[in-house]
Amino acid sequence: MRGTQTISASGHLVIGGVDTVELAREYGTPLYVYDTALIKERINQYKEAFAAYNGMDWQVAYASKAFSTIAILQLVNEFGLSLDVVSGGELYTALKAGFPAGRIHFHGNNKSDDELILALDANIGNVIVDNFYELERLEDLCAAKGREMEILLRVTPGVEAHTHEFIMTGHDDTKFGFNLDNGMADQAVQLALKAPHLILKGIHCHIGSQIFETEGFVRAIRVIFSYAEKWKRSFDFSMQVLNVGGGFGIRYTEEDHPLPVKNYIDSIVAVVTEECKARALSVPAVWIEPGRSIVGESGTTLYTVGALKDIPGIRKYVSVDGGMADNIRPALYQAHYEALCASRANEPADQSVAIAGKCCENGDVLIKKANLPESCRAGDILAVLCTGAYGYSMASHYNRLPNPAVVFVENGESQLVVRRESYDDLIRMDQPLKMFSSHE
Repeated sequence: MRGTQTISASGHLVIGGVDTVELAREYGTPLYVYDTALIKERINQYKEAFAAYNGMDWQVAYASKAFSTIAILQLVNEFGLSLDVVSGGELYTALKAGFPAGRIHFHGNNKSDDELILALDANIGNVIVDNFYELERLEDLCAAKGREMEILLRVTPGVEAHTHEFIMTGHDDTKFGFNLDNGMADQAVQLALKAPHLILKGIHCHIGSQIFETEGFVRAIRVIFSYAEKWKRSFDFSMQVLNVGGGFGIRYTEEDHPLPVKNYIDSIVAVVTEECKARALSVPAVWIEPGRSIVGESGTTLYTVGALKDIPGIRKYVSVDGGMADNIRPALYQAHYEALCASRANEPADQSVAIAGKCCENGDVLIKKANLPESCRAGDILAVLCTGAYGYSMASHYNRLPNPAVVFVENGESQLVVRRESYDDLIRMDQPLKMFSSHE
């Protein structure tokens, strides 16, 4: 059990004081369920870790790509966090949620002019500039509007985090950022300092995701400070902000062993302080961008069990009414999850099965080896745990499946925060065919 998960007297999984079988009955399945008490607890862990350092300037920005809806952004705003967005759509959602524009940071390796104009018109806090093209375009757009914009430069420190290759972003061969070791970052700093309408505040890096150690962050920070010392000496540039990104790991299965939040923050602050003292540099504000680690473990996806297929001597398949359309991670990069039969949570999980999705793809298998009760049958409710990050946000309409609803639960109450799509929603943007010409 995680967060506020318990088992009721009737043997049902209970989250936030709400029976999951009742949730499935009321809202249908598939259904994303978020334990908001756990989200709040994790946010406070980050804030408390930084608050221990008196005089340290810091920001925690929620990386909204992990899960972006009006409701979650309003919740994050209540706790005073900043916000990381990576598209016009995420920025638009934040503005509609009433998120203070001055606390929004805009990421992305290929921001369009329309997206940058939206950011400028909203007067967001800063733009994390990713490449020379964007640096030039942002300066031109600012000049046209007669205004300035604070920026950070994203750099690649050449550090490879111990994670899946698809979510490694700090090494040299990546689409993100200015390389440090080939002079690109030096050139970017010079150009940014000369740009009349851009205010270079600092440096950003992100070395990857689902990281279970602190060594990668420490190495990346040391590399950046070696360049910061040179930039101070050569260009009179003082780094006021160091944003070390996110990537803090969570526990998906018993094989995952993430560190406590405090350990990550302590290591980051310690190496920043040490490097500044050794190089006679001012201590910059330290920013981080957790996303997965704030919402990941709080989310549970509920499914209804359907067809069962037993292949003697090979495998037993338990099919559910969702799959890769609502959770692409297992198919995309072999992500692992744990599951339990929410309607029989008090029964021994004594059989090994594969949890199969309903998409027309042989690779649509959510969990290759899950332990469920022998009594599990069609109509039971299945819970896949720790789906709070990159489930809803990466959901698709593959096979024309409607997106599931999203429910927040806490203190025995539930609230619908995203309604389930209907078939009419699926075709709402479709236009009927009009013949361009007739042919006999």
